[in-house]
Amino acid sequence: MREKIPDKNKALSLILSAEKDMLYTLRLEISDEAANTIIRNVYECFRMLGEALLIGRGIETSDHIMMINEIINLKIETSRSLFILDNLRRLRHNINYYAYRANKEEAKNFISLAKSDFSNIFIKVKEIIETNKSYS
Repeated sequence: MREKIPDKNKALSLILSAEKDMLYTLRLEISDEAANTIIRNVYECFRMLGEALLIGRGIETSDHIMMINEIINLKIETSRSLFILDNLRRLRHNINYYAYRANKEEAKNFISLAKSDFSNIFIKVKEIIETNKSYS
């Protein structure tokens, strides 16, 4: 972890990119063959929101756990506990590093999470970055 000057523009650019990527991912046909790609993309979009929060505070890190924890620690109403994002992180790690093959049901689960909660989290993250507000 390294402290830097907060970069609001970079943080906003990152969340807008996450939004675009999520919109694309939600249009993909869910199948066993596409499951790994869908899960990686959904994970990456949430991770980017967490990274944006850190960049907005002037923290640079390559630690995905820290980025995901930024989202988990948001004070926001969601349809499911945000701790599911840590499960998503672990699943994506297994896909990338242990050749795990996700299935259609796992992809559906995280698409459901994205459809129900990504937009609200995106709005909250954008508000925090634009106003330099705290997480409450």
